[in-house]
Amino acid sequence: MTSNRIQQSLANLFGKHRILFWYDSKQELREEYEALALPGVEKIELCNNEYAVKHRILREQPTQKFLLYRYDQQPDALDNWLLDVQLAHGEFRTDQTAIWLADLELGLEFADLVNQHIEFFQAGVRKNTLKKLLANDDTPSMVRMKILAVCAGSEPRLDSILEHLLEELVDGCEDSINLIERSGLNAFLWQQMSRYYGYQSTDPSIRDFVIELFKSCYAMGTDGIVQLSNDALVFLKRWKDSRSFTKGFEYWSNQCAAVLGIEQDLAKRDFRTLVELDYFELIDRKIISDLVREVVARTVSTGDVVLWVRQRRQGYWYSRYQDLYAAIEYAALFIQQLAETSLVSPNLSKAVQLYSTQWFKLDQLYRKTVFHARKSGQISLMGPLLEQVENLYTNNFLLKLGDDFQGFVDGISQWEALPVRRQNQFFDHYVQPYLRREQRVCVIISDAMRYEIGDELLSLINQEDRYSAELEPMLSMLPSYTQLGMAALLPNTSLQIADNETATVLVDGQSSMGTDNRNKILKKALNDRGEAITADNLLNMNQIESRELLKRNDVIYIYHNRIDHTGDKMHSEGEAFEAAEQTLQDLLRLVKKLVGANASSILITADHGFIYQDRAIDESDFAVADVQGEQILYRDRRFVLGKGLKPHASLHSLSPEQLALEGEVQVQLPKSINRLRLKGSGSRFVHGGATLQEVVVPVLRVSKARQSDVSRVEVDILGSASSVITSSQLGIALYQKEPVTDKIQSLQLRAGIYTQDGELISDCHELTFDFTSSNSRERELQVRFLLSAESDKANGQEVILRLEEKHAGTTHYQTYKTRSYTLRRSFTGDFDF
Repeated sequence: MTSNRIQQSLANLFGKHRILFWYDSKQELREEYEALALPGVEKIELCNNEYAVKHRILREQPTQKFLLYRYDQQPDALDNWLLDVQLAHGEFRTDQTAIWLADLELGLEFADLVNQHIEFFQAGVRKNTLKKLLANDDTPSMVRMKILAVCAGSEPRLDSILEHLLEELVDGCEDSINLIERSGLNAFLWQQMSRYYGYQSTDPSIRDFVIELFKSCYAMGTDGIVQLSNDALVFLKRWKDSRSFTKGFEYWSNQCAAVLGIEQDLAKRDFRTLVELDYFELIDRKIISDLVREVVARTVSTGDVVLWVRQRRQGYWYSRYQDLYAAIEYAALFIQQLAETSLVSPNLSKAVQLYSTQWFKLDQLYRKTVFHARKSGQISLMGPLLEQVENLYTNNFLLKLGDDFQGFVDGISQWEALPVRRQNQFFDHYVQPYLRREQRVCVIISDAMRYEIGDELLSLINQEDRYSAELEPMLSMLPSYTQLGMAALLPNTSLQIADNETATVLVDGQSSMGTDNRNKILKKALNDRGEAITADNLLNMNQIESRELLKRNDVIYIYHNRIDHTGDKMHSEGEAFEAAEQTLQDLLRLVKKLVGANASSILITADHGFIYQDRAIDESDFAVADVQGEQILYRDRRFVLGKGLKPHASLHSLSPEQLALEGEVQVQLPKSINRLRLKGSGSRFVHGGATLQEVVVPVLRVSKARQSDVSRVEVDILGSASSVITSSQLGIALYQKEPVTDKIQSLQLRAGIYTQDGELISDCHELTFDFTSSNSRERELQVRFLLSAESDKANGQEVILRLEEKHAGTTHYQTYKTRSYTLRRSFTGDFDF
């Protein structure tokens, strides 16, 4: 040991002790002793002067620091006059153990600990890492825990050590476990596992522990035999919720499920008893499989289905199955709402109003069911439920509504549904008021965005901060096809279907086919202060370009085409609902793009709606008629244009005068939801006819406020009879003060019980408050906390229930609300009797 090393080690030890003894038992360090000079420290050599030295260091100079050196080994205890002083202070040693202790600034009382774990201290890197973790008040047990942590590369907590060891095993690596064994720490590790988690085994191992962990925690939630303590469940929940160890948790969960025969056990259980458990992925599969059967059999209430799906949303595996859960929930809601909805209407106008206030929701629920089922990729699993929904939708809703509405269409003398405006009045009724107020207005037209999609867009816009929207219905022109709908939305005094085979529509004599022609019509009507542009071109503009576009125009028409572009092709018509979902995001982007370019008034509408059925169309759904007439100009699945068209029982004929059109082109429509046979054309996605789904289109007025108008729901901790915790569990009730709406949004909180020093002493819960019920009782959430063994240290003290809210876009939390409790646990509270 060099002089510098001795100097440094002594300096460190004198930071803790006033008196140090140095026995030079090999009689080889006298020169180092004599050369030693420590500021504030007096050196005394012991040589038959012990009594005098004792009087001096204890009586004469009670505050002075002394180094007492003996050029010999330590005397026997009976002959050592200074033994009491030595035991009360410290000893400086120069063997390897002493060197390590000195480097770590640990006292000689840790010598046995070091000697028991020699292998660990032989690596300087490990020793230096340990030194950073050590504290002045560490006990031998605490030091060993920190040595374990260094071996595992973790924090000095048993749960963290286990997480790292389990993660390492996933990759087939046992370096840390082997190091723990070589370092002589196995006995300590299993002692701690027994103390904290109740784990005991004649042949303990990490693999054996993790199997027992999943077994016991699963048993706690069912009716099995529990071998481990509640702390094991707290550990499993923390491990499961840790984003750093997802690979390890999922691997061991699946491995243990196979070892424990979880699939076979789940087969005999009622899924209702499992909705709060999420330790195995198989639990979600069991619940989903059973839910599908129960909803098909109608043996569960829709309210229960919604509740169960909401509970599963908090689970670990939910993200993998969220589309399946969503499809089941939407299907249950569809079945219930269809059963509770009367589809009776006295006339055409009332039918349009009822559709725009009530009936459209069935189309929306059907679309969401099909979309999420297809997105899940589990069509075989969802087959029975989808078949039932499809049958109900087609036969009990779409066909019935179509047949009833056809009766009103057959009796009209003029195509109108007052007070709902007809589409050719759009510019005068919706756009002109802005111009009269000298306000700029942007019109977004999304091809085939039917009314129910507009309703969902309404909600999405209103959820955005400082954005607000209003929705009302508009009646499309007949036939409900793109060329006529787009023409009707332009400023016009007359609309005429061209007397040729193109189905082009003339606006005041000008062709409206394509963006260029619509641009010309706008410029002419608005004295060059109007412009038409595609959505893609607008989105590709930078901010300067988009602002210039708005500055030079009073009216801008933006044409968006995703739903019709997808659905009108035979090879892609089955993707119509996927296109609808993407359309919602497209339109939100367009709205924000326009607002960013200083637009303050935006209208969003569509040219027509559509009918969609997810399965292949039966022969009975095709009109039997072979269309005949003097001249057939154009035919599609849902309409025919021509002259001298011959009447037929399965077709309804309309004159241009009835449809507010100029010219001589007549229109024939297949009745109800029937299609015309047309080679090379899709038949599941169609439009052009007179069903409510085709002719009721949305008009949204969008505006931007200057001040924030979005808030989050408030959550209270409900009072209980006692603020004293007397057992290992605490149950509380949390109350969401108001229902979630578009402008009052959901809140996500993290909840746990902490000591005054901020140490978590319970399991932690991620909670979502998104209740929409107006019934206050249905907005309460019961939460049960399990206290860990660490809570024993806080017994008799005040602890804190803390609700924390996550900072948006970060991993950091801030305190939302707290409530204090006194922890007063009796030893009898640990018993179940």
